[in-house]
Amino acid sequence: MSYYLGIEVKQLDGGIFIFQERYAREIIKKFKIINSNPVTTPTEVGIKLSKYEEGDVDPSYFKSLIGSLRYLACTRLYILFNVGLMSQFMGSFTMTHLKVAKRILRYLKGTLDCGLFYSPSKEFKLEGCCDSDWAGDVNDRKSASGYVFFVGNTAFTWSSKKQPIVILSTCDL
Repeated sequence: MSYYLGIEVKQLDGGIFIFQERYAREIIKKFKIINSNPVTTPTEVGIKLSKYEEGDVDPSYFKSLIGSLRYLACTRLYILFNVGLMSQFMGSFTMTHLKVAKRILRYLKGTLDCGLFYSPSKEFKLEGCCDSDWAGDVNDRKSASGYVFFVGNTAFTWSSKKQPIVILSTCDL
């Protein structure tokens, strides 16, 4: 097994497993989540965050937490959207934002052994999925969207981002 910059690579008979268990344990310890209970989802369903909430948070602590999560998201696609959402508040964050970011850590605590598994396949089948939250940002009404594409069962590209403009409608009435 190789360990380079927090990314671990394990060669198995059926393929290659890329993960960051050691790094995830380090950030769970660094941000004092060791004694917290794991949760089953990275964020609460339907949560809407605003930049106009009250509360004070240590800027270096919050930025370090989000930076650590951004690095961890390279092998954990299922937190990519949530980490991107929290990254939007790097300029103005509150205790609510910190609680949401710590929930992502609590989710990671329960999924330490997850990662990306790349295996050879005789079937060349291209599949993709995409989704959007349709004006989900309560501050500027912009949409966030994301996609992931697979060849066989191997994810090879993915993205999650906030759209640069507000779309009013796709049809005329």
